[in-house]
Amino acid sequence: MTTTTPEIQAYGTVENRPISLDHKVRLTNVTKLNQLLADTMTIRDLYKKHHWQVSGPAFYQLHLLFDKHYGEQVELVDALAERVQTLGGVAIAMAPDVAEATRIARPPRGREDAATQLFRLAQAHEFILGEAREAAETASKNGDDGTNDLLVSSVIRVNEFQAWFINEQSKT
Repeated sequence: MTTTTPEIQAYGTVENRPISLDHKVRLTNVTKLNQLLADTMTIRDLYKKHHWQVSGPAFYQLHLLFDKHYGEQVELVDALAERVQTLGGVAIAMAPDVAEATRIARPPRGREDAATQLFRLAQAHEFILGEAREAAETASKNGDDGTNDLLVSSVIRVNEFQAWFINEQSKT
């Protein structure tokens, strides 16, 4: 079933918002936030995939850890999307759009061993942390304290914590 109706706002644009931030600043930060949102949605889904498919001697603790981290990433997805909307943008939302936009490598459909799952997650966290730090610095320079606060207090903090757990679990 396809329904075609006119869009009320195109993706990649920002509407005016009375939040004392210049249009160019909001557009720049919406672009960065949408990229981070696509990558965060990808790591969220990696966690759920690994939660379902984990096996081996550490099954139980990894099954629980992956689901806990998944839930925390769900919260980040919502916060990032709401910040995009607050700035007057349109948040990326649909799986095909996310798959096209993400810069995190797609895993195979099949099951991988736990060590590979942990390695993939560690790489994704490192990538997202670099991306979030750069976006936070841009937001700070542009006077967008709300975006900077979200990135530093939530995105960076949660991803650092999760990366620590993944790293510790990876040690043999």
